[in-house]
Amino acid sequence: MTRAALLFAALMLPAHSQAVAQAPAQVVAAAPDRLIGFPGFNGFPLKGSVKTGGAHPYFAVMVAGSGPTDRDWSNPLIPVPSHGGRDIAAWLQAQGLGSLRFDKRFIGSKDPKLDISLDAQLGDIKAAMKAARALPEAKGKKLLLVGHSEGALLSLLAAGEAEAALLLAMPGLSMGKVILAQVKGQLDTAGAPAEVSALNMAYLEAVLDAIRKTQDLPEPGKGVAPGLVGLAKGLARPESRGFVRDLLDLDPWGAAQRLAVPFAVVWGDRDIQTWKPDGLPTDFKGVVIQIPEANHLFKRETRPRAGLSGPAAATTYGDATPMADLTPLAAWLKNLK
Repeated sequence: MTRAALLFAALMLPAHSQAVAQAPAQVVAAAPDRLIGFPGFNGFPLKGSVKTGGAHPYFAVMVAGSGPTDRDWSNPLIPVPSHGGRDIAAWLQAQGLGSLRFDKRFIGSKDPKLDISLDAQLGDIKAAMKAARALPEAKGKKLLLVGHSEGALLSLLAAGEAEAALLLAMPGLSMGKVILAQVKGQLDTAGAPAEVSALNMAYLEAVLDAIRKTQDLPEPGKGVAPGLVGLAKGLARPESRGFVRDLLDLDPWGAAQRLAVPFAVVWGDRDIQTWKPDGLPTDFKGVVIQIPEANHLFKRETRPRAGLSGPAAATTYGDATPMADLTPLAAWLKNLK
């Protein structure tokens, strides 16, 4: 889903062999996390980590992005040690906000019958907010729902139960359109000839249509990249196909316009997975923030966005890369009442 560019590139292209120099990580002094458990949707047990905040009037509940991304935003598709969510939580703590971040219900599960539907995952987010309101660290605080990437899209649907929302790297198009744009961008970056690109994109369109109609996937023709076939199978896995179908054509801007709480949408200007769209609805009522030299995890990325492949971009997703300068976001949080 929003990880499509990274997954597709990892499957289609050889491993990126050129090492990228990284600056020493910025260390933010933070108190140790407190580990908790709480019941999610239909009582399913969830695990989380709590950080104590300071004087800020809000407490954050953090929602991770797509796929096997845990509470720290670690993902096996990222080729370097990466804990972007843990870093964001520490940064929020430095701004005076405590937080709860939690593992999605399928992290560590091998049960193919586990309910990972849209209803279940939204129910878990609402359960996390309910659990947060009962925490001593959140006593007297309002709730800020912080979603990242696909988690931002899910947060849009659950944010009515918070007092404010922070949507980090939110898909600026429907998920189906984002997947198409991500794969087209990676084909262009790889230098695929026009006829090869057209063939692969036609196959992907047919895959998405089959998912919408709950049909079998089309057979890939000669010339379809193996990575694209792998992506198609990943999107159509039986246990998650219904979730993918339910999100595929969801309009993020329509959902955003229905939000009745203060919210901001934040993008990094070097993000190749989700990015600020060229135009926003004329009546858009949220705050838009773009962070210079920031990648998908809001780590510092100094290379131009154009020409970055998935494997190349992922080299700066790791713990060794410092956070981008989030001063504009800090200013929004300071003014959040």
